[in-house]
Amino acid sequence: METDKVLHLRKLSQQYAFSALQMHEAIARNAGFSSTDHKYLGFFIKHGSMTAGELAALTGLTTGAITGLIDRFEALKLVKRTYDPRDRRKVIILPNSKRIQSLLEPFYRKFQEETEKLLKEFSENECIVLEKFFEKSIALMTKTFTTVNQ
Repeated sequence: METDKVLHLRKLSQQYAFSALQMHEAIARNAGFSSTDHKYLGFFIKHGSMTAGELAALTGLTTGAITGLIDRFEALKLVKRTYDPRDRRKVIILPNSKRIQSLLEPFYRKFQEETEKLLKEFSENECIVLEKFFEKSIALMTKTFTTVNQ
């Protein structure tokens, strides 16, 4: 691929990332969160219950930062700390997924509808290319995240 085309696609990718940040910041602010707290709620939606250590490993945050995050979410009744019945030293964080989703869904409803309309403009083959690009991009970012956090 030509260097100019690669640079153009990189700039588009950066603009996509910047636009996503702006959108999530606006949603977070309107829902009463910081943008990072808002995004970390997504880890609970995706992964369900987990320990603070598991959340720290997923996010790259320190355990101290995770404790503060969980404290904030618990105060809003978005998560609940419980003890592992097999090992009471282990604390498991249980998300209140229904509450999280009901809080954020109104802000995403229109965006999701518009995204569905947008995707319908692409052919099946184009969607396969998009899917491949996103899967490979996610793998690359995950690899970079893992490498940087070691």
